[in-house]
Amino acid sequence: MAQDSIEWRVTAAVDAWLRWVPSWRPGTHHGRARPCRRCTGSPLVLAAGIPADTPHPVTHSLVARMHRIIDRVVDDYTAEELPRLREELRGADEWQGAPGYDPTAGLGPEFDGVSVDPEPEDGSQPFLFTLDGLAEESAPPPPLPRPPLTAEEKATLRREIEAADRRATEVGNETCFALAEHRPRIQHAIAVFIEPQIQDLLRELSEHLEPPS
Repeated sequence: MAQDSIEWRVTAAVDAWLRWVPSWRPGTHHGRARPCRRCTGSPLVLAAGIPADTPHPVTHSLVARMHRIIDRVVDDYTAEELPRLREELRGADEWQGAPGYDPTAGLGPEFDGVSVDPEPEDGSQPFLFTLDGLAEESAPPPPLPRPPLTAEEKATLRREIEAADRRATEVGNETCFALAEHRPRIQHAIAVFIEPQIQDLLRELSEHLEPPS
């Protein structure tokens, strides 16, 4: 297996996820108020063979690692093969200004796309501040006027965006096929480290439920 191939990257990402799984505990991650766009209906979840009742943080941690692989390959492809789109992305930094505070910067893949603020409990007082709120307050000033593109530049940019989308689809399919090879390891880890914790929670819940009078 050649280093930096999709298969090699997926194997390394699955290995990292397998090292993380034993550390997961139900009380260390809050629930989501709405479905996760990244995980819901994702072919990566199907390829990995993750059971439907697996806690979302466990699923999200693996899916996010796969998305990082796809994004990196597409970024490299854009940098090497799509000069108009590359310049457009570089120029966006100048037009939009410096990025503001990002509370998820430097965090692990399991936090990709997930709010780092806890969900407020029913009846509790609102938080004095939230990390998402701080990020909004530190947002950069309005962007500079964007230089207009010629008709030819627009057509070229449109073609290159379509090429980047095709490349993303290709890499996504390759990633799914590579991930499917690790399905037995993934399912074994969930059965050994995750399922017993869920059963303990269900058992504890049933013990505290009062029988109907």
